[in-house]
Amino acid sequence: MMAVEHYRVSVPESRLQDLKTRLSTVIFPDELDESEWDFGAPLADVKQLAAYWRDEFDWRQAEADINQMPHFQSTIQADGFEPLKIHFVHQKSDLANAIPLLFCHGWPGSFLEVQKLLPLLANCNGESEPAFHIVAPSIPNFGFSEGPKQRGFGLAQYAETLHKLMITLGYNEYVTQGGDWGMMITRTMGLMYPKHVRASHINMVRAHPPSFFRHPLLALQHALRPFSARDRSGLARSRWFLEEGAGYRAQQSTKPQTLGYAVADSPVGLLAWIYEKLHDWTDAYPWTNDEILTWVSLYWFSCAGPAASLRIYYEATHPPKDSSGRSAFVHRDRTESWIGSVKLGLAHFPKELIVVPYTWAASMGNVVYQSYNQHGGHFAATEHPEVIARDLQRMFGKHGGGYGCVRDRDGYVGA
Repeated sequence: MMAVEHYRVSVPESRLQDLKTRLSTVIFPDELDESEWDFGAPLADVKQLAAYWRDEFDWRQAEADINQMPHFQSTIQADGFEPLKIHFVHQKSDLANAIPLLFCHGWPGSFLEVQKLLPLLANCNGESEPAFHIVAPSIPNFGFSEGPKQRGFGLAQYAETLHKLMITLGYNEYVTQGGDWGMMITRTMGLMYPKHVRASHINMVRAHPPSFFRHPLLALQHALRPFSARDRSGLARSRWFLEEGAGYRAQQSTKPQTLGYAVADSPVGLLAWIYEKLHDWTDAYPWTNDEILTWVSLYWFSCAGPAASLRIYYEATHPPKDSSGRSAFVHRDRTESWIGSVKLGLAHFPKELIVVPYTWAASMGNVVYQSYNQHGGHFAATEHPEVIARDLQRMFGKHGGGYGCVRDRDGYVGA
């Protein structure tokens, strides 16, 4: 059991001054007269945000708001790697039968995505509404957590680190919620630690058409049932992402170090790189300047540096191989197929990066809950926190498919 310490976000003044200096000397690229979002982040937008960041944005106020959440830190060591200081938010319920919930973010998100969920799940009565102990870490290489200096820290190590964090906090059994890499990390946790991870709710549903060999009934349904309007719209969204929106993924999955020089040296480069995703991956979400710059500042001021966050793309798609040449750890693609030992809840949003038909989603595991939402995109907990909170209440409530899945020494823990 590692020590758990209180943590306070406090960026040194020297780093704030360095940021302002860099923003005052930026060189912007030119832009075609009629270029729009299909070319990338528009010049006028980035200029306006950079000027606001330099002259008006108040990091100290953002920092004060962030520190309203209960922050902690503990040292966790994945096997074969150096110990890492891991930062996390931990909101404990007053109710003894509360369900431990690990909330896991991805890129370019952060622990900040849990902020709107906390008040929605803080005052549950534990009877008609299940109560939760919520743990929201900065995953290694992100936010205020340290990152490894050795290569090979892939999905298995992210999963091991977060599982050991939950055990350190005394949660032998728990449930998870995640999107983006949070989905893949928590799915990996279910694969590696099925006796501890009792259920997972995800809001990025990545799956493939069911095969007659693995899922004959689903494959038959897929073959016989025509695509619905939602299915057709979702597949069109998926094609757009793969053809027009996935360039970042190719770069970060193959040469993250080269891109790292740009985002580590230029705050405006980092701003444009992330801002494009905040625009393209949401469903007309009304981002404010302060929201955008708080998200980007968390990367600029991160413990491991903004370049470190890119490495997960490479490590998750290039896992080490054993002596036979087979992958010795978990590849990203494994998280998109059947994991049957963990109950699964799915939240579908129309502006997610990949939007799949039901028969595809059902091939991911033991699906006990699904919601189909009319609005929303990739950052569901920020765009529509009430939907994620509702899903968790329904999935783990008395009549939900996840009810009673977490046990304590005296029996079942639930609503």
